[in-house]
Amino acid sequence: MRILGIDPGLRSTGFGVIQAHHNQLSYITSGTISTPSKVPLAQRLKHILDDIREVAQHTRPDVAAIEKVFVNINPASTLLLGQARGAAMCALADSGLEVYEYTALQIKKSIVGNGHAAKEQVQHMVQRLLNLNERPGSDSADALACAICHAHTRPLMDKLQQDSSPGIRQRWRSGRITDD
Repeated sequence: MRILGIDPGLRSTGFGVIQAHHNQLSYITSGTISTPSKVPLAQRLKHILDDIREVAQHTRPDVAAIEKVFVNINPASTLLLGQARGAAMCALADSGLEVYEYTALQIKKSIVGNGHAAKEQVQHMVQRLLNLNERPGSDSADALACAICHAHTRPLMDKLQQDSSPGIRQRWRSGRITDD
């Protein structure tokens, strides 16, 4: 399965593509989509939409995984982040991809084993898990971590789909079943 991970942001949106085959993960590509702050908001969102659509077209992923928006202290920043995330999700949906969403806590716990890990720890583990020669940039690492999280989580989700009662499947999808 080829997975496109997205770390949304208005100034900088990270993307990363991996190939997952059983327990083997392979790096395909990653990068950052930057938008100039002096450009009007609508044009910045279009830039994100167009570039993610282009990444999806060139890398041909099977699915996409995106980080969920967190609520931070500044409501205006949260709103802008949500708009960037919406543009990214529209690009993914327009590319015909099924989109999975993960919180930062879920991603960090999947990659580092600690939901409150520092960015440097995530970067280090992404480098190790994908056997990269150098540490990826922060936004790229977060996007790759999101893709890796999906690769780790998907087998369990599939198993729950096959083996569990409808009530357990619904609680898993809603986030009420966790390993905390």
